[in-house]
Formats: sequence, C-alpha cells, structure tokens
Amino acid sequence: MNGFPILSVITFLPILGMIIVLSMPKEKNREVKIATLVITILQVILAVILLANFNYSLGGINDPKSFQFVEKFRWIEIPGISWIGTFKVDYYLGVDGLSMAMVLLTAIVTFIATLSSWTINKSVKGYFALFLLLDTAMMGVFVALDFFLFYIFWELMLLPMYFLIGIWGGPRKEYAAIKFFIYTLVGSVLMLLVMIGLYFSAKETLADGSQVYTFNLLALMNPKNYTHTGLLSPLNADNIRLIAYIGLFIGFAIKIPMFPFHTWLPDAHVEAPTPISVILAGVLLKMGTYGILRISYPIFPEITRQLMWYIALFGMINIIYGALVALAQKDFKKLIAYSSVSHMGYVLLGMASLSAVGINGAIFQMFNHGTITAMLFLIVGVVYDRAHTRGIYDFGGLATQMPVYTGVVIVAFFAAIGLPSLSGFISEALVFFGAFAVTTTRTLAIISTLGILLGAAYMLWTLQRIYFGKLNEKWANMKDLDLREIVMFVPLMIIVIYLGIYPSAMLNLLHASVAHLTNFMAQHAQSFLISSL
Repeated sequence: MNGFPILSVITFLPILGMIIVLSMPKEKNREVKIATLVITILQVILAVILLANFNYSLGGINDPKSFQFVEKFRWIEIPGISWIGTFKVDYYLGVDGLSMAMVLLTAIVTFIATLSSWTINKSVKGYFALFLLLDTAMMGVFVALDFFLFYIFWELMLLPMYFLIGIWGGPRKEYAAIKFFIYTLVGSVLMLLVMIGLYFSAKETLADGSQVYTFNLLALMNPKNYTHTGLLSPLNADNIRLIAYIGLFIGFAIKIPMFPFHTWLPDAHVEAPTPISVILAGVLLKMGTYGILRISYPIFPEITRQLMWYIALFGMINIIYGALVALAQKDFKKLIAYSSVSHMGYVLLGMASLSAVGINGAIFQMFNHGTITAMLFLIVGVVYDRAHTRGIYDFGGLATQMPVYTGVVIVAFFAAIGLPSLSGFISEALVFFGAFAVTTTRTLAIISTLGILLGAAYMLWTLQRIYFGKLNEKWANMKDLDLREIVMFVPLMIIVIYLGIYPSAMLNLLHASVAHLTNFMAQHAQSFLISSL
C-alpha cells in the first residue's frame, strides 16, 4: 500500500463520521443517517481493498514480517520509572488471515446494521454517534498488536453498547444494559490483571540493543523474552501461569458467551434494538474467540494443550444446552439468541482440537455465524416492526402474505441448520472433522453432533409455526419486504450462498495463519514446558 496507513483509516474513519454527525443540527435526522451510511460504505470499500492487496501466502504468529499493512510507532514513553526503566506503549497495528477475516466481517455487518437503523427515530444524532464509536472500537480490537492498545479498544466498546441498549432498547433495557456492563467489566478486570502480569514478565529487545518491559503481543509469544523474575514467566515452576490463563480465558469466555457466563446475552439481545442485536451477535461475540486465538493460545501454549479437553467440554455444553433452551422458547428473538450460544459452541469445539482442520473450521464458523445470525436477527426485526410482537405462537401462515420475506427466511434458517451448499455446513463439518481426528476431543465431538439434530428441530419447528399453515387473519394486511430491507438481506444471502459453494474463498485466506498457529502451538507448548522445568 506504499506506506498508506489503511488500518488507521479503516479503524478511525467512524470517529470522523461521529464528529460529522455531532456537528449536524439536531433536526437533520435523514442527513445524519446518510452520513453514517456513507462512512460504513467507505469502510466496506477499504476492507475490500485490504483483501485485494492481501498476500495469502504470508502467515505467522510471533514474526512481525508475517503481518501485513503494519503501522508501528512509539505512542507512550515515560523514561526512568524506578526499577521499571522505560515505560512504553506502541501504536502497533497489523493483520494476518485471522484478523483480515474479522475486519471484513465487521465492515459488512456494520454496513448492514446501518441500513437496519433507518427506522430509529429517537435521539437519532446520539444513536448514530454512539453507533460509529462502537464501530471504531470493534475494528480496533481486530487490528491491534499491542496488548495495551487492544485493551483500550476492548474497553471502549463497553460505553457505546451500554447506552445503545440502555436508551434505545425494550421495556427491560436498563436491566439488560447493566447486566451486560457488569459481566463485561468483570472480564475486563481479569484481563487487565493478566496484562499487567505479562508486562512485568517479558522484555522486548529494541533496535539499539536495550531491553524494556513490553505489551507487544508478538514479543509476549516468545519464551526467550521472559525473565527469571517475571511473575508469569514459564521459568517459574508454579501455578501462577495457570491461574492467569484461566482469568484471561474467563474474560474472553464472557464475551463468547461460554456457559456458564452466558446469561447476559439473552437479556441483551431481547432488549436491544434490532441493529444492535445484529452487531452484538454478528461481531461482538467473535471478539471473545478471537482474543483466545490471538492472545491466550500463543502466549500460554503449554496450558492450552493441558486444558484442551475442558475447552472442548464447554464447547459441547454450549452446543447442546443452547439448542435445548432455544427449543423451549416462545419469544422469536430469544430463540435466535440461544441459537447463538449453541453455534458459538462449535467455534470452541473446533478451537479445542488444536488441529489445522478444526481451527480453520472454528474461524470459518466465526465468520459464517456473523453473517447468518445477522440475517436471523434482521428477520425478527422485520416482523417485529410490523406486528410489534415476537411471540412465536402469535403468527402463522406468513409465507402466504410475505413470499419474498419467507424466501429470505428459508435461506437463513437452512444456513443455520447447516444445509449443504450453504456456508454453515462447511464450517461445522470442518469443526467435527478436526475434533474427531484428535483422540482427546473425539468423544465430546460425537456427543456434540446432537446439536445438529436439535438445531434442525427448533429451526424447522419455528419455520412451521410462524410461516406455514393457516394465515392468522390479524396479519392479513402485513406488507412484504421493501427496497431498503431487500438491500439489507441481499449481500448477506450472496455471502452465505457463495461461501457454501466455494468455501476456499475464505479458507485460502485463513490457511497460512492457521498452519503457523497450529505448528507454533505444537512446538512452543513443549518449549514453554521445558523452560518451566
């Protein structure tokens, strides 16, 4: 890109949009919406440019040369602080195959959510300003390579999401927003403690040969950088690293959300306005699994290998528990919320295999779940905007009244079930292949296949109750999709069908990074263990 700071531009472009929105007169609601839409369209264009210039052959874990579009300079530097020496924080951005997939997903989902936000009429200026701030926070998480910077973006996401749920949500919006805030804040505190411990455990060698404590994620992945006195150093034969790993893992697991830290999700989804539910399920949940793959796995490879069965166990619980609870729901939106709990379990199961096939499937499932679940929440939003109810038993026969809408529903529902030729099938199949191929996770993978049957059960039953059978005369005048809603669904449908027919379009993007990650885990797990002896 000839030195052009494209990652900074794609990350902070929404901040520019927020400033523009805040500078507009209060009554210019339409102009505020158009400005936000233009910003998110530009972000999608930048993401496509990134993808078009991405080198698919590059991949690595702790080698700076394996990351692309890198931007790095000293952001904070305070010299001579007692025994610490120089305190430094780098502005360090870069992408590999894993983060490139998430950048693309974030740009697409945010654009779709902007179109969905066109019906927002309450405090429009404030809503879209917070919406754009949230966009920057999400994008920043996926491109940051400095732990301190990563943490800032992670925390920044809390503020706009809290207000977007708490002000523009449903009847129990305050309860849902506070619950979301508290859960996420607890996870953030655990992450902060581990980040501080890691900072004082490893040193980075600078260009002049001097060594300083570091937040550099790539430096923290190298066992040679750890000091003998570091609290979280593998050179210390104690259980501190295990405790730190569990604390960091819980911080990310809350965001996934992994059982038993999932209870904030149904409340947040049900009370959040439709576009915020789309972002919450489409992007925010992926931040948890992304954090585990980017930070927990390569910094604590030996502990990850020791605990892989337990990670797979929680993945299995997510899959089956989420599906069973979804099966019992009478609220359409809550059913989709619990389906997200179930489908994120597949990501955990694939990650736990530590195999190239399983992790490829897990990351592919992250992307697919983002697009499919965005469609599902939009589907709920369409019918709620017209009927002002989400009760599954309140409907019936909508296919007769809304044929175009029902066609979209069928594609989304069958993609969620995992029908061959749609994207969900490929990612789930890879997850099971990867988990079954590893002896440690094989039994749990077999049990987890029950989730496929349960998923088909609640999806098909919902399809039958809402869309087929005799039309409820109460909805005899319900209108089909308008042009704006069609534009919302078409890009997602194209992605779901295209990746179902040609999954290599995504798998080729992931291949090099996943191959390096699995090799790194196999080699360095042993290196960390040897260091601790």
